[in-house]
Amino acid sequence: MRPLLRFLFWTAVALGSVVGILRLVALRWWTIPEDDPWLQASVTPTLRGGDTVLLWRATKPGVGDLVVCPEPGAPDHMVVARIVGEAGDKVRLTRTELLVNDRPERSERSCPSRTFEVSDPRTSETVEQRCQTVVLEGVLHMRGDATKAALPPLDQEVEVAEGDVFLVSDNRLFPYDSRDFGPVPHSSCRESVMFRLWSKAGLRDQENRLMFVQ
Repeated sequence: MRPLLRFLFWTAVALGSVVGILRLVALRWWTIPEDDPWLQASVTPTLRGGDTVLLWRATKPGVGDLVVCPEPGAPDHMVVARIVGEAGDKVRLTRTELLVNDRPERSERSCPSRTFEVSDPRTSETVEQRCQTVVLEGVLHMRGDATKAALPPLDQEVEVAEGDVFLVSDNRLFPYDSRDFGPVPHSSCRESVMFRLWSKAGLRDQENRLMFVQ
């Protein structure tokens, strides 16, 4: 019995040390705030407010990655959006599509759930949106499209400056991204969303737990 307890003790110590080192150099977990209606709407359909996620910071994020960055001018306010353009890229957003250097992101198929509901951050009314799976620089991810009855954000065209990245929300109807505050320093986007541990409902929410995020 004593050798088994000794083995379990040192196994726990070793695992704790590994987790501690990873938290220092590569990983941290973070819960998406539920008190920011624009942030909550902008991360759908990929994530939801209240989700607890693992953030990876051992490598520099690139185009296609979903990142967590401080908002320029408001460093305590975090943004969760996707890098779509780096230095020298020409990014054009229309009411229906995203083009980077005149190349549109490729629509693959509908999501497993073709529609989803989100709260309009301006009115708190529930809005139904279409969900599409798209590919950007080899990264397959979900995108929330505007409905015919909705009014999407205005078109925008930007050439990304040296040292900056252009961020776009996965929700194209209710974005909170570089259309609001402009390109951001690449150096400030050090963490990418890697894994969803659980939703605000906890581990009993089987559809939204223990899953990789793209």
